[in-house]
Amino acid sequence: MSTTWAAILVLAGGCYALKLAGLSLPSGVLERPLVRRIALTLPVALLAALVAVQAVADGTRLVVDARLAALAVAAVALALRAGFLVVVVLAAATAAGLRAAGLA
Repeated sequence: MSTTWAAILVLAGGCYALKLAGLSLPSGVLERPLVRRIALTLPVALLAALVAVQAVADGTRLVVDARLAALAVAAVALALRAGFLVVVVLAAATAAGLRAAGLA
């Protein structure tokens, strides 16, 4: 068996065990205020970290290019309460325009 398949099987088993552990917890544990607060904020923090890394990282280097400008445009559009599709189109157009102009 290749190491890739071994890693996939180990990770699949770990995911299953983690899911089983979550289902096995008593409901009293899940209703605690601290656990609820963490469960509500953790996905947002993970998504924000993923967006930040994808916007300014290129391998092991930090870069400032069209992705960062597109992220800034998306943030402004979100602050102005634009719809999801509008935010995505504005960010994509910004990145494409900057790249086409050779600025980023």
